[in-house]
Parts: sequence; C-alpha cells; structure tokens
Amino acid sequence: MAKSALDKDLKKVVRIEHATQDLTRSLTAPGLLILFLIGAVALASLSVASGPLAYLVVIAAVIAAYMALSIGANDVANNMGPAVGSRALTMGSAIAIAAVCEAAGALIAGGDVVRTISRDLLRPDAALPAIHFVLVMSAALLAAAAWIHLATFLGAPVSTTHSVIGGVIGAGVAAAGVKMVVWPVIGTIAASWVVSPVMGGLIAAALLGFIKWRILFQKDKVAAARRWVPVMVALMASVFAMYLATKGLSRVWKAPVSLTLVLGAAAFAAAYFASQPWMQVRGRRMENRRKDVSALFTLPLICSAALLSFAHGANDVANAVGPLAAIVSTAATGETSPDRVELPFWILLIGAVGISLGLALFGPKLIRTVGEKITKMDAIRAFCVALSAGITVLVASALGLPISSTHTAIGAIFGVGYLREFLTNKGVPNPAVRPRTLFLEPEKLNKTPEQAIANFRKRERRKLVRRQHVLGIVAAWVISVPATAMLAGLFYAVMAAFAG
Repeated sequence: MAKSALDKDLKKVVRIEHATQDLTRSLTAPGLLILFLIGAVALASLSVASGPLAYLVVIAAVIAAYMALSIGANDVANNMGPAVGSRALTMGSAIAIAAVCEAAGALIAGGDVVRTISRDLLRPDAALPAIHFVLVMSAALLAAAAWIHLATFLGAPVSTTHSVIGGVIGAGVAAAGVKMVVWPVIGTIAASWVVSPVMGGLIAAALLGFIKWRILFQKDKVAAARRWVPVMVALMASVFAMYLATKGLSRVWKAPVSLTLVLGAAAFAAAYFASQPWMQVRGRRMENRRKDVSALFTLPLICSAALLSFAHGANDVANAVGPLAAIVSTAATGETSPDRVELPFWILLIGAVGISLGLALFGPKLIRTVGEKITKMDAIRAFCVALSAGITVLVASALGLPISSTHTAIGAIFGVGYLREFLTNKGVPNPAVRPRTLFLEPEKLNKTPEQAIANFRKRERRKLVRRQHVLGIVAAWVISVPATAMLAGLFYAVMAAFAG
C-alpha cells in the first residue's frame, strides 16, 4: 500500500517536471525576442545623440530589429533548405551553421547594399522635411517586415529585397508623390522575377544532367565518380571564391575582375588536387550504387550552404538596416542627404543578431518547405541547387542582369525537380493521349483490353514537383512589391498623422 502511494507521488512529481519544462520552452522564444528588442533600444539610445529626431531613431531601431527577425525566418531557408531536405544536415546543425555564417557575413562584410536601399530608390528634394524622410524609411521597414512575417506564416519564400524596395517606393509616393521615386528601378525588379528563377533553374538542371550522364548513368559509377567528383568540387570552390570576391566581401575589399578570375582559377586547382586523395580513399570503400556516389556530395554541399549563408548575411543585412542607416544619418545632420549614409557597427549588430535569432526561432517551417515540400532532395540535387545559386549570381552580375537570391534558389529547386520528372517519364505514355491500339487492337499486345488498360495506368506519368507550390510561390513573388507598397503608404499616413 505504501509502495503504491509512493509510486503515485513520484508520477505526480514527474508530471510537474514535464509541465515545467514545457512552460519553460514556451516562454523561451518570447523571452529572447523581448531581450533582443530591449537590446536594440539600448543600442540606439546609447549611440544616437540627443536631438529632435532621437526618439524616432529608437523607434526605427525596434522596427529594423523586427525586420531582421523576419528576414532570418524567411530568407535564410533558401540556403539551408536543400541541405536539410537531402538529410546532409539535421535541422539543428543547419540552424547553427547558418546562424554563425549569417552573423559573420553581416558583421565582417555587411552593408554594401545600403546605398541601393537608402539612396538609389528615392531622390528627395529640399522640400521634403527631415522628419518625413525618417517616417518614409520607418514605414518602409515596418511594411516589409509585416509582409515577410505574413509570408513566413503562410509558408511562402519571398524576396526580402523586393519587399523592402516596395516599402520604400510606397512610402515615398505617399509622402511626396510619384516624382520622388526613381522608377527605372521598378523595371529592373520586374525583370528579376523572370531572370532569376529561369537562370537558376536552367543552370541547376544542366548541372544535375551532367552528373547523371557522366556518373550516375555509367556502368562503373565508382570509376566515373573518381574522375568527375573532384572536377565538380573544384568547380564549386572556384565559383564560391569568385562569388565571395565579387559579392560577399565587396564592402571590405573590391577585387578587380582580373584578380577575381585568378582567384577562381587558383581555387579550382587547389580544390581539384586536394580532393584527389580524398576521392581515392573514399572510392576504395564504395559500392557501385547511386547512394554511395550521392554521399560524396555531402561535405561539398555543407560547405556551399555555409558560404551561401555568409554571402547572404553580407548582402541582405542591408534589407534590415539600410533604411535605419539612412534614418540615423538624417537624424544626425537634420538633412535628407542619403549620399552621406554611413553604417555604424551597432546597426550591423542589430541586423546580424536579428537574422540569426529569427532563423533559430522561426526558420524551421520555411526550411522544410524549401527542402522537402517542393520536390524530393538528395545530396546531389541539393549540391546542384547551391552551386547554381552561386553561378547564377556571378553570370548575372557579369551581364548586368537583375537577380534575386530567393528567386534563384527556388528556381533551381524547380529546375532539378522538373528534370527528374522529365527523365523519369521519358517514354511513358501521356494519359491525356491514349493510343488507339490500347482499345482497338489489344490482341496485338497479347493482352486483354482490361490488362492493357491496367498496364497503361501503371505507366502513367509521375509528377515529382508539387504543382500547388508553384502557383503559391509565384503569386507571392508577384504581389510582394505592390503589397508592401500599399502597406507602407498606409503606415506612412498613420505615422505622419501622429507626428503632426
């Protein structure tokens, strides 16, 4: 009897412990968010001298922190989704690697796009008071953050760059009319809706096709892998060396074109010769199976995902802190003169921490969408997606074409998915066009009509890309700019009314 009572008491204690742990986990995210926002307020308060616009800078710092959280929750999934979907990384490992690389990229090389966000979109004249320029940028940030937050909740990867640009345009028009906006930028953005996913998809499909024909479709896959995997690894090293030189490190070091090409060639040679002995050792333990060949791409995939995260942190942190930098500059000088925008370390710190925290707390949903729900990933397909993203950015930059990293990555995923679907269904009859012999001359097939129909249905075309995600994602891309523009215009009107 005493033992039974003791067991009941112990079970109650265990239930209380579990309930306490669940409560602690549920309070962790709100607690971290509150601490982060308080930290942003403290940094802004300590870094900005007192003045008539100082309180607006503090408010803008909170909005920028919200924007950074939204970017981390949505945009980073493009880099880590394929790696998680292919099982090359666990969700926890992907978040840890991405958080470190994103923060490092933002703090070491971040801010090169601040000029575009804070200067190239708007040309405010002297008639626009400083306070209204501050309100324009604050409304743009808030609208973009709210839109990205909604897209993340709905599971749609959107371009954070396009979101903040739409916000700046909408608030600018609300403040001073259409003359305030540099409208050719809109044409560039619209072009990137097509250029980015198409280029990303074609390059990713070409890479996957090359690997399939040169390695996976060969009779001796091990020998083919020994020959071509070092070449693919070297290509990855070369592309990302040039990618970092032209994009990832452009704020701290601008390499000339000739030096960038030399770096790419040197990285190719170094990676090729370094991977040869590694490939020979792995090759001796491999079986002549696709699974074993696919495992060879796991380490290169992880490296490419980390490098993409570093470059993303360096470039896209400006989407969160670019308008804030313009606000701080205007508050300090009292003039709407974006030509003199600087990027203090405390502003970069808000962007870096916010992106990493947003990824850790809210990123898994979009990571699963990108990595698992569009098409099935393995290490080879995910490697092609990551390498395609780097190549697309390099090619587009060289040709002067507009590009979106989000659209490029999603386009690459669709590219490998549709190639797989095409190869899988090659030679399979289209169920929409049934051959006449199926019904009129089944005796020629040595089958009864019922057997012929059953056999035909077994061979119907497989769909390896989920079509419902195509329409949803494309719709979110198209409406990002007008949606954030309208939101920003509304937010500006409200803010201007309160500001008097």
